[in-house]
Amino acid sequence: MINDLSHGETEPTDLDRMTRGFDQIRDVVDVLPAAIYTVDSLGRITSFNEAAAALWGRRPVLGEETWCGAWRLYRPDGTALPHDACPMAIALAEGRAIRGAEAVAERPDGTRVHFSAYPTPLRDPHGTIVGGVNMLVDITDRKRSDLSAAVLSAIVESSHDAIVSKDLNGIVVSWNAGAESLFGYAPEEMIGKPIALLIPPDRQDEEPAILRRIRNGERVDHFETVRRRKDGSLVEISLTISPVRDREGRIIGASKIARDISDRRQAEQQQRLIVREMSHRIKNLFAIAGSIVSMSARAAATPAELAKSVRERLDALTRAHELTRPGLIDDIDMAGGAQNLRELIQAILLPYRGGPEGAPRLVLAGPDIVVNGSAVASLALVFNEFATNAAKYGALSVAEGRVEVSWAVHGGMLTVDWREVGGPKIAHRPLRHGFGSTLANRVVVGQLAGSLDYEWNRDGVAIHLAMARDQLG
Repeated sequence: MINDLSHGETEPTDLDRMTRGFDQIRDVVDVLPAAIYTVDSLGRITSFNEAAAALWGRRPVLGEETWCGAWRLYRPDGTALPHDACPMAIALAEGRAIRGAEAVAERPDGTRVHFSAYPTPLRDPHGTIVGGVNMLVDITDRKRSDLSAAVLSAIVESSHDAIVSKDLNGIVVSWNAGAESLFGYAPEEMIGKPIALLIPPDRQDEEPAILRRIRNGERVDHFETVRRRKDGSLVEISLTISPVRDREGRIIGASKIARDISDRRQAEQQQRLIVREMSHRIKNLFAIAGSIVSMSARAAATPAELAKSVRERLDALTRAHELTRPGLIDDIDMAGGAQNLRELIQAILLPYRGGPEGAPRLVLAGPDIVVNGSAVASLALVFNEFATNAAKYGALSVAEGRVEVSWAVHGGMLTVDWREVGGPKIAHRPLRHGFGSTLANRVVVGQLAGSLDYEWNRDGVAIHLAMARDQLG
């Protein structure tokens, strides 16, 4: 038998054998989802499968193009990556396999593909590098997912709202800066702990009910409740809770967004108080106007006198209410300037002064006290309430009644005694506090750091006020 080599053929090289071996498994390689190609020892591309052509968006010329079939290459940071510095070139130059080196291939149509490269040098039996094989794994979707996750993480961390995630057992999995600010716990104090730590004892049944809804795939929107901070204080919040699903769609936990609604609740309460105050004042004005007409009629001798008296008293009432207008609820700090306490009380009671006969209806006694800033409107509001009630029900509702007001300074406190004399007999103390009394108590106790006491005598009410002097400007 004659050997084929006797006809002048050369013995096949190791690379020839390796190439023929690759040719034999080409059909298998072509159906693999990973991009695979080979190069010779000089880096010239010798073969590639269909997945590689799809990744590159082109078909490189075998034996001419080198290192990688991509039209252009970039590093992960976006800078240009020369072909002779790509992972395959490095693997052959350094004689080592590289695992998971990341790069970006730009196709001729301008689209870009993020990939991980796994180049491996190929050696002959003597250890000489005769080429290389590379596998490219498309990681574009993963990169997009990572970017989305990074963006979402940045949004969560920068949010002023508390954003928390928990598993289906109510154990905290994540805790953002907004949650730390709202509840006072650092992430390391809450992650791995039950969310029930935030729930007051009287609301512990809320969490099991929420978890049941989450397990059923329900979303909980704008659930208003109360939670407990680290310092023990309570905070009113609005919760939005959504199920968290894994890749297979299974519910594995819940995300919570908690928003502090304390300011909104306070604003709502203030609005309700303002509406009540407006209603109260309007009713009082009608009642006082009627009282002024009756009071003026008793003293007037002619219609002209009556008209003049009513007009003067209504003008005085308007001026008195100008003092109390800035004091409407929490807007008291709009008032300005200094006011003598005596002049302040006189201005408030001017509409109820005595008739032509000159019977004294107002007796004032006390030293000169200057009241400044917001305290002017605060005290005007209080004395206006006292005067209004006196005109409607008390000493100023009858001709012979009078009001005696005295004040003094004792240490750091200003004490004021308001006493009504000669009014209708009082059978018993009122069964409940009216809005005016509530408002006066709010101003004296809440704003002026004082106290307010009533004494219901048969011939008229006596009111004792004590206020911190430093609160009066």
